Amino acid sequence: MEVFWTGLCSLVNKDYKLRANTSIWMFFIYGMVVFLEPVYLLIQHYPIVFRGAVYTLCIFIGEYITGGFLKRADLCPWDYTNCRYSVHGVIRLDYAPVWFAAGLIFEWVFVYMGVSH
Repeated sequence: MEVFWTGLCSLVNKDYKLRANTSIWMFFIYGMVVFLEPVYLLIQHYPIVFRGAVYTLCIFIGEYITGGFLKRADLCPWDYTNCRYSVHGVIRLDYAPVWFAAGLIFEWVFVYMGVSH
């Protein structure tokens, strides 16, 4: 997912080779999506807008905690410090729609790919 996103962001810079940039830390950070499954089980009967908002909040919290930890250790692979809607350089509030959609995609994986019982 990270490689896909950064590759698409290359289009903004007119890099039509769609070069992607990531870090091995992202493997572990995105792997934390498994913690959304119990959240899904708790909120599965609520409306989609509520579920998407909950996933967005959970992802922001995870990104803030991991980004803050990695930033203190000078290991953070991203830096949003100069972005308009940045919070301490580790999350971007303008990414909320992206995380909303990603949370619902993760939910789809839990449900339709047989991860959740």
